Amino acid sequence: MARTREFDTEAAVSRAMELFWSRGYEATSVRDLTQHLGIGQGSLYAAFGDKDGLYRAALEHYRTTLAAAALRSLEEGADARSAIRTMLVERVRIAAEGDGRGCLAVNAACERLPRDPTTRRTVREMQDAGRDALADVLRVAQGRGEVTVRHDAHTLAGFLVTFLNGLLVSSKISPDVRALEPLVEVALGALD
Repeated sequence: MARTREFDTEAAVSRAMELFWSRGYEATSVRDLTQHLGIGQGSLYAAFGDKDGLYRAALEHYRTTLAAAALRSLEEGADARSAIRTMLVERVRIAAEGDGRGCLAVNAACERLPRDPTTRRTVREMQDAGRDALADVLRVAQGRGEVTVRHDAHTLAGFLVTFLNGLLVSSKISPDVRALEPLVEVALGALD
């Protein structure tokens, strides 16, 4: 008779996400994961296949929690500029936590993309969703005259996503939110 899984896989994925986020994929061993999650190696393999499977599950969890929350905050903002400012500053604040852990998706792009097409696809989908959500907000704002029409909304959104990626990498180097926040104001100048 097969044993039933004796741990909460959703909680395990969330805890694994935190470990991968703070250490990175390469610096996190299966032993680190089993100790951090409080499960045996056999349970990890039975639930996720291998370390890569758990990493992909952690990235997906990141996408459906933190990344999704950032997109919702954009949609709920009163005006485009304030909503975009809030989203950018909040992403920097989260990235600077833990002595500059950065963004799990950007970290994955820097560490894993050359070797892992599945991670590439997941990160690209996150980037595309962020760009598309920003473009939608910007189109509405352009229609209301709040944002320049000098550049099309898709291009402006692409610029903001690219800027944010760079800012998130910078947060790993200098995890000082007060030093990074003024850069958001400079980027928002592209909306004028």
